[in-house]
Amino acid sequence: MTGSSDLHPDTVAVRGGRQSCSPALAPVVWASSTFVSDSVDEARQAALAVGGDRFYSRYGNPTVNDFERLVAELEGAEAARAFGSGMGAVAAVVLGLCSQGDHIVAARQIYAGTQLLFQAVCPRFGIDVTFVDGTEPGAMAAAVRPGKTVLVWAETPANPRLDLVDLDELGAIAGPMTVVDSTFATPLGQRPIDHGVDIVVHSATKALAGHNDATLGVVATSQELVQWLTGFAVLQGATASPYDAANGIRGIRTLPVRFARQTGTALELATWLDADDRAANVRHPGLPSHPQHDLARRQMRLTGGLLCFDLPGGLDAGRRFVEAVEVAQLASSLGGPETLVTHPASTTHVNLLPDEMEAVGIGPGTIRMSIGLEDAADLRADLDRALSAAAGG
Repeated sequence: MTGSSDLHPDTVAVRGGRQSCSPALAPVVWASSTFVSDSVDEARQAALAVGGDRFYSRYGNPTVNDFERLVAELEGAEAARAFGSGMGAVAAVVLGLCSQGDHIVAARQIYAGTQLLFQAVCPRFGIDVTFVDGTEPGAMAAAVRPGKTVLVWAETPANPRLDLVDLDELGAIAGPMTVVDSTFATPLGQRPIDHGVDIVVHSATKALAGHNDATLGVVATSQELVQWLTGFAVLQGATASPYDAANGIRGIRTLPVRFARQTGTALELATWLDADDRAANVRHPGLPSHPQHDLARRQMRLTGGLLCFDLPGGLDAGRRFVEAVEVAQLASSLGGPETLVTHPASTTHVNLLPDEMEAVGIGPGTIRMSIGLEDAADLRADLDRALSAAAGG
């Protein structure tokens, strides 16, 4: 196939990830956990290989490796490593690269699971973490401790309020390795490596696989770092399933049309909500009212299918809203074909303390929506009914 640098990302999504399946068009599932070696020398070579795909599937697997190559191509990275979940990928980067006495700078606006890893697990291993406001220019660079800081971690757009971090500014930080959790954006929305960022992390369970039938994480970065992380991953054991990897490949092949449709519908609904007094603080990076809209225009090709807003009635209003939707459904994931509503204070961020939720803008009436592939008019009518229910009407 023509080199990925010569092709549009939409084409790479359709044509990539096929090395182990040719001539089949559909992804081939190499379900075996174990592969036979013809000799001791061959077995030794496979055991020492980085990402070898025909030795033992904790080390590598042909289907999983195809998924990794596809994500690396899409991100413009040299290589990638897949994991059994997004948090498996996050933990591998943090614990695989940091040691006792090291320091991490992290944006405050991140997924609660990542925040809890930083707050509860890292201290047990003697890893110090400093949280800063990732939307404040210069804040992350200013928190770096020369010779101590190993990682600078950002999530953009961030869960759930869709705050953005300036990728050019992040990529320009010298010394530590820079990391972006780009789950909400996907490689079709932005490519952090193009801005100088070192490592990109995805919960591929979400929009990449895109059908709520795979649990996957993936890290895309340089070949050198993937080799290092692979050594840790073999010991960590958060191995991606070949079945999930095949579903991930299949999902990515429709990602261009899914993500474009979801972005368009999300922006349409966000614009409508922004003009409705029953919703407040409506957030979508494509909205002119988003406080970082200009940054979104500069660094994002597509602004994504997530939106967020607050209900003035607080917790009771939030409960009435999420229980009143009929086309949308109450669930805590995102990126799939079905529109999902989430109440972060009681689900995705329930383990945070009240002041921690307040610091990242999550209130008792905050609602996150992942827009699916339903007709926009049907979703708007559904939201209209749910907003009336939330308001007590």
